Amino acid sequence: MRVSRMALGTMSWGAETDADEAASQLVAFVEAGGTLVDTADIYSGGESERILGGLLGDLVPRDEIVVATKAVARRTDGPFGGGASRGALLSALEGSLRRLGVDHLDLWQLHAWDDSVPLEETLSALDHAVTSGKVRYTGVCNYAGWQLASAAANGPAGLVATQAEYSLVERGVERELVPAARYHGLGVLPWAPLGRGVLTGKYRHGTPADSRGASAEYAGYVEQHRTERAARIVEAVATAADGLGVSPLVVALAWVRDRPGVVAPVVGARDTGQLTGSLAAEEIALPVAISSALDDVSAVEFGYPERGTK
Repeated sequence: MRVSRMALGTMSWGAETDADEAASQLVAFVEAGGTLVDTADIYSGGESERILGGLLGDLVPRDEIVVATKAVARRTDGPFGGGASRGALLSALEGSLRRLGVDHLDLWQLHAWDDSVPLEETLSALDHAVTSGKVRYTGVCNYAGWQLASAAANGPAGLVATQAEYSLVERGVERELVPAARYHGLGVLPWAPLGRGVLTGKYRHGTPADSRGASAEYAGYVEQHRTERAARIVEAVATAADGLGVSPLVVALAWVRDRPGVVAPVVGARDTGQLTGSLAAEEIALPVAISSALDDVSAVEFGYPERGTK
């Protein structure tokens, strides 16, 4: 499956982003050459899927978009309202198809690992989804390296991708997850490639009142990357951006986009202006000297036995 080098994330659709703004984002994304649009059954209580489904066909031809969504997260309190059991997954699949108004998904992803369900049962649901024609390809999200390797080794139909948080301030996936993905031939889709907004530089001198870091809902989410280490990385990114005449977010996105194993960073935005700024990353290639400097300032420590496979 071929996808664009950037993916459009829709977590804010139906909450911070209304349907009209979502339409504007989708048009801008497609006009810039984008094809992969990522959502999930729990985003805004399913409203993200409904908005995307309403835009397919009328605004953008269905066959020009790679529709990706997710299941597993808890949607309701009922017996099939969440989790990775066969019943819960197939129920979630029917709900996603209905909300999106499509007869198949291009990429259906497990949102998280479920310890309470045997892996064989979970993978059998993915197999059924593919063989029934309702899903073309499958993926996983937020898996540890051993979990990903276990899923890949058991051969679920069409397993092609893994989503994980990956950015200059979050490189832990390089220890085991990325090597496992590359070994098994899976593409890596980084979420939060801008370090939950920290790598844009907006928090260098405080917390803007209109930022997620100032909101009750997202403050804790952003705060995880407001550390002394992250501050050093942000300053290095800002220095590189000044030298290249671009924004810090362009530098941060270009860096993660070109990491080994990465297929497409998933970029989300509250409005089209933010999205356009992110898409500008496709216009540059970081000089080797800058990439190396950013590698050094953000390097993670490899212990035994990971350092032997680095």
